[in-house]
Amino acid sequence: MNEELLIHCSAQETRVAVMVNGILEDLHIERRAQRGLVGNVYKGKVMRVLPGMQSAFIDIGLERTAFLHVHDIYTARQDDGSYKPIEYLLHEGESVIVQVSKDPIGTKGARLTTTISLAGHKLVYLPKEPHIGVSQRIEDEVERDRLKALITAVRPESEKGGYIVRTCAEGATSEDFLTDMEYLGRLWKQIAEKITVTAAPGILYQDLYLEERALRDMVNENTTRVLVDAWDDNIDKLKTFAQTFVPTVTDKLEMYTAETPLFEQYGIESEIEKALSRRVDLKSGGYLIFDQNEAMSTIDVNTGAYVGKRDFGDTVFKTNLEAARVIARQLRLRNLGGIIIIDFIDMEKDSHRAAVLAELQKAVSTDRVHITMSNFTELGLIEMTRKRTRDSLGHILCEPCPLCGGRGEIKTARTVCYEILREVLREWRQYPGIKEFAIIASQTVIDLFLEDEAEALNLLQDFINCPVRLQVESCYSPEQYDITFN
Repeated sequence: MNEELLIHCSAQETRVAVMVNGILEDLHIERRAQRGLVGNVYKGKVMRVLPGMQSAFIDIGLERTAFLHVHDIYTARQDDGSYKPIEYLLHEGESVIVQVSKDPIGTKGARLTTTISLAGHKLVYLPKEPHIGVSQRIEDEVERDRLKALITAVRPESEKGGYIVRTCAEGATSEDFLTDMEYLGRLWKQIAEKITVTAAPGILYQDLYLEERALRDMVNENTTRVLVDAWDDNIDKLKTFAQTFVPTVTDKLEMYTAETPLFEQYGIESEIEKALSRRVDLKSGGYLIFDQNEAMSTIDVNTGAYVGKRDFGDTVFKTNLEAARVIARQLRLRNLGGIIIIDFIDMEKDSHRAAVLAELQKAVSTDRVHITMSNFTELGLIEMTRKRTRDSLGHILCEPCPLCGGRGEIKTARTVCYEILREVLREWRQYPGIKEFAIIASQTVIDLFLEDEAEALNLLQDFINCPVRLQVESCYSPEQYDITFN
């Protein structure tokens, strides 16, 4: 497997792409003006405790208060597995040290936890918990036992905190762990010193920039090189960071110097455009339809122009197999999270359904984000959840359409005409002394009043015994109108 990490840095944003055998498999975008909050540590102030929800709203200095559930308070869990009531743990007005586990999304505030975790290259440090663990992605039991024993042996006796061994630590040595321990211990000491002098709400620690996190988290043994398209000072900073914290990455860093922009050279710009599209075409001739909203995302699989060479069942099976692989990739590129429903084309054979499910599970197994998946439901759907920690690609790069308000469609001119007629009648009944109405609307609506709906407008004027004047406003959207009277 040939894996490359492409990093494009500018003064406004950083974009990171993971290429596997020349194909874009993962994409991350961070804008300086809208940096993510996940990993940031705050000294928050408890604004409200809700016993009924076993939750609390915490002011950490953002526009919206953040949300803390009792299950995310590490001191709440008791020996029998139950949780202490939150009203016994938090009180309004007190300060609490918290870390952001999920960015604010839509109308929801940030999700918080009191379990502070600081990520290094090989280890994650838990300064408040003595737990020692190994990433579940390391499946070799012998290696898991070796890593757990190694981290236990090198951990200083005075250390009260715990560690989680990261996936990239497979094959690590004691020197690797000691380097991370020293860095993470120094980082926590700096945070602890700020706690005593920072007033709530206030920030204690801000996570690394995306380009630095990419070097720390995304480079592995399969990564052949890290190609950086950035200003000279940015590449120098990255080299310094790599030498200090992830020295194994230093030799893989390369400066991109070609005239064609890096993301254009590798075809990533066109892939981003495709990832913003509702429709994704399959090589076989089939296609996928992605619909994303706040409650869930749905994916519909269609055969399209693909008819196959034998029977329809074989056509459906091959289309679904290809769709499973493409869906897993699109979930990463679009960063879709929360509840996801996949409507594969109906398959009659149980063996086909089992094969498609196995293909989907295999395709999502490399995803860095945690995924849980159900079997096929009675309706032939697959339900899955993908942990949502940051905004999707569509929410980062796009905004709701000002014409349709995010619905994806607008009212017809005839629908708007009938709304206007009803509104005029309502105004006439409410204010019986009106002598003249004026309808101000877009060109398409006024044209309809002058042509197909001219009779309806005349009938209204005769009924209210009042003239109605029409006026075009070129800057109005198709759904926008005003009604004035005197």
